Amino acid sequence: MSVSLITGATAGIGHEYARQLAARGDDLVLVARDGARLDQVAEELRRAHQVEVEVLVADLVDRDDLARVEARLADRERPVDLLVNNAGFGLKKRFLDNAADEETAMLEVLVTAVLRLSHSALGAMAERGHGGIINVSSVAAFLPRGSYSAAKAWVNSFSEWAHLEYKSRGVKVMALCPGFTKTEFHERMQVKRGDGFMWLDADFLVRKSLEDFEKGRAFSIPGAQYKTIIALSKAIPNRALRLAQSVGRR
Repeated sequence: MSVSLITGATAGIGHEYARQLAARGDDLVLVARDGARLDQVAEELRRAHQVEVEVLVADLVDRDDLARVEARLADRERPVDLLVNNAGFGLKKRFLDNAADEETAMLEVLVTAVLRLSHSALGAMAERGHGGIINVSSVAAFLPRGSYSAAKAWVNSFSEWAHLEYKSRGVKVMALCPGFTKTEFHERMQVKRGDGFMWLDADFLVRKSLEDFEKGRAFSIPGAQYKTIIALSKAIPNRALRLAQSVGRR
């Protein structure tokens, strides 16, 4: 029986990972800040899929909370087979309109938590000779969009390096790069969510990412429209890319 640990598991992409992984028979460790919602999601998944679901209430900005999740990933007696680093948030305002503490909190979740949780997971997985990590990044990583894009660019670079470094030791690492996705992400930023052809359903996004992960790919970029945007980003100067700054947040 496989065990998957998912951060940010009560909503959006993280919740969809929990649902699809439970549906295939994985036991789960769900991590989120909202204990009541976490318990509700856990009970729904237990009833629907007859799997074991463990909950960890943790705010990944808090180093003590983060350390508890790290310890769970490092536990050799209760191995985790798949880590999904999904937790994250964005800031609506421009860089200088946000307090430095707000920007730092975002980077703590988008970068520091990914680094520390991956470090714990990779140590145990490489020792066992099997396991995997999916880091939820963003199409924004390929576009010049301030500190959010910079953080996601780090996730891409780190994931690609870990993919190459640890595949010989039986560990798969992949970055998922969503574009616009129909989740609560934008609502939490107080940004209106769209519904056009650029907007992907979370079930499609997660299903494609799991297919790509099983194929051993370093990156998953669901949606032909986003594959095109990323291809163009590599060929067009940044001055032109700035015209596309409305595209890319998951």
